[in-house]
This record gives sequence, structure tokens and C-alpha cells, in this order.
Amino acid sequence: MKKSISRRAAILGLSAFAALSLAACGGAPATEEAPEATTPEATEASDTTITVGASPTPHAEILNGPVKELLEQQGYTLDVVEFTDYVLPNTALEEGELDANYFQHTPYLESFNEENGTHLAAVTSVHYEPFALFSDKVASVKEISDGATVAVPNDTTNEARALLLLEQEGLITLDEGAGVTATTKDIVDNPKNLQFEEIEAANLPNVLPDVDLAAINGNYAISAGLSLDDALATEDASSLGATTYANVLVVREGEENDPKIVALANALTSPETYKFIEETYNGAVVPTFEVAEATE
Repeated sequence: MKKSISRRAAILGLSAFAALSLAACGGAPATEEAPEATTPEATEASDTTITVGASPTPHAEILNGPVKELLEQQGYTLDVVEFTDYVLPNTALEEGELDANYFQHTPYLESFNEENGTHLAAVTSVHYEPFALFSDKVASVKEISDGATVAVPNDTTNEARALLLLEQEGLITLDEGAGVTATTKDIVDNPKNLQFEEIEAANLPNVLPDVDLAAINGNYAISAGLSLDDALATEDASSLGATTYANVLVVREGEENDPKIVALANALTSPETYKFIEETYNGAVVPTFEVAEATE
């Protein structure tokens, strides 16, 4: 079920967007374990509705799948509000219109708090979506020609992740220590004289026919019908990008241990959710939590 967000939140979101140079999907060293769950009292006075903001793919799909069912078994009603941008889910949460959101990684969350004066906190890490290189013009990284045009995200965190993937594949070399803050200015070796075009992350799949190579966020690749089987390269699971940019469940500071947040966190990191992610996304979404029942 979708809800419309208030005009106030929309205005706040647009204002924040103008000042924000980051985009989010795809957390961080947020490996906090979800606290022990508490079942709510079955009374009319109990606050048993959990409203969560999420990106449509894969976040809302995961929430509306096993998570909703698990919460219903505990007496909770899960209401998922879908967003197609990275600003409104945080402003709506800050304003109390949501109980939680699930769409972003920790570096983005921390930058958003700093830029906007919000007070949001990560509860637990759920999954990461491998960044991948796609091309409509060549079949392998080795075929990339001199002077090829490469599209990368235009926001700080995801551009760095794209550049780290290009470095992983030997196409460029970044200044030592640039890490997760790397930009094209940190490229110290570009043997193929690649030409970079910085594109809004959500639009990268649309420009794929017009460039030689594009580094695309996992969630946007999924939404555009792109398969990792067709990617020229993907982030290694142990790479800096993959380990830094896992997606986290986020709430207002101080509410991390509220009973319904605890129940939500546990449902998101359950064996049922682990199995759903593995069977649904075929490697395009990878759980960051471990569950004995799911990994045996």
C-alpha cells in the first residue's frame, strides 16, 4: 500500500536535494546486530502499525515479501511507502511520517545528517547490491577502446564506488588513499584516456546506448531489467565498495530499541529474508547478515 507524503515533507525534500551531492543506495561498516525481539501486547492501544519508507526495488519487494508475513505473525501491520528519490525518505522519517526507512547505506546517511541537521541512526545492515559495469557496445573490459566514454554516477559516494570498480578492472589507477571519497580528480593513471560523463544515478541505464561503458548501481540495474549475467564486471564481495555500502535499516535516533523497530530489524535479518533475497535476485542483491539455517 502506498501513501502520499505531506506537502511539508515534499518541500523539505526538494530543499535538501538542492544542497545534497550524495546518493544512497547500495551501508557501511554498519554491522550492528538486531536486538532481541519483543512481541507487542494485543490491545487496541498497542502501536502495532510499522510504516517504512523504501525504494521500490529491491527494498519494498523484500519488505512486502517475507518481512510483512513475519511481522503479521507477531501482530504487527507493515505499511510500505515507496519513494523514487533519496531525499524524501529521510525528511519524512525525521518529520515523524515514517517509523523507519530502508534504502540507503551508512556513508550517505551520515552525510545527509551532517548536511541537513537530521537525527537519524542505522539499526542493522541488511544487504548490498553489487555495482556493475555494463555496455551495449563491447563484450568485455578488454575491448574498451582508447578514448571510450564512461558514464558514472554524479554523486560523491556512488561515483567513488564506480571508480573503485574501474580500478579493480585495471582501467584506471586512483590516488592512494582516495578510497570512498574518490572523484575523477583522483585518477592518477588513465592509460586508455577514458572520457567520463557524470550522470544522475537513476538515469544511468537510460544513457547506456549512448556511451561505451556505464557503472550502474545494483538497484537501478535491477529496475531497468539488466542482469548481472550480462555485466562486464561486478564488485568483488570483499571490495571496499561492497563492504562499505551495505544498505541499512534507519530510524530516528533514540528509537533503535523500540519494540516494533526490534521486530522489524529481526524480520529483515531472518532466515526467511535471507532465502528470499538469494532466490529472488540471483546475486544482484547479497545479504550482509549470516543465518545458520540459511547457510548450512
